[in-house]
Amino acid sequence: MNRLAGKRALITGGTTGIGFETARQFMGEGARVMITGNNPANLEAARSELGPNVFAVASDAADAGAQKELAEKVRQAFGALDVLFVNAGIVDMRPMEQMDEAGFDRSIAVNLRGPYFLIRALLPVFANPASIVLNGSVNAHIGMPNTSVYAATKAALVSLVRTLSGELIGRGIRVNAVSPGPISTPLYGKLGFSDAELKQVATAIQGQVPVRRFGTPNEIANAVVFFASDESAFTVGSELLIDGGMSNI
Repeated sequence: MNRLAGKRALITGGTTGIGFETARQFMGEGARVMITGNNPANLEAARSELGPNVFAVASDAADAGAQKELAEKVRQAFGALDVLFVNAGIVDMRPMEQMDEAGFDRSIAVNLRGPYFLIRALLPVFANPASIVLNGSVNAHIGMPNTSVYAATKAALVSLVRTLSGELIGRGIRVNAVSPGPISTPLYGKLGFSDAELKQVATAIQGQVPVRRFGTPNEIANAVVFFASDESAFTVGSELLIDGGMSNI
């Protein structure tokens, strides 16, 4: 299919998991794609697998100042931008009494401040029409212990979907969000658990999902393709929860 033929897209955090799969699907749908990452090995691996037509750019999602540099690279590569998928993010799961200021600030920087200032820096670059898709989380809607800071950052992103929709639609920019539940990605391996602990955590989380499994990156990427395409031209300010029913219990 060619639902994104001719479209120019930026995917932050596009080297693994949901971001990588979305980049793969975007390219399969005819889009020109730029991905970002801050791990050189992952960036090179993604570039190698996606092929020579992808633009793979090193960029720190937590650095508000770096977003201007990224916006300029987008302008130089594409001229204008049709689709932005804000996917880069971190999960810092800790009880409140163990959360320190550095961890709090890092989560805010990566999950909220960086995305906010990236969108701001891209405003002169966006085409008309254009689509922004934010990657939220089911945690913005449920009271899962040990996720207070992470959930707050994702709730803020979901709020931006509504406020920026009202502010940017006059420019022809639609803003929507996908909010995944537990997804089988390398993210869970970065939480610092031992293999045994990780298995226990995964089993406990899976038990909270009515469909009794983790989702897949492909299932999230399918939704992002829809929001990026002209099929969703009348969809503005919406959030699609893709969580196996987790938010309904």
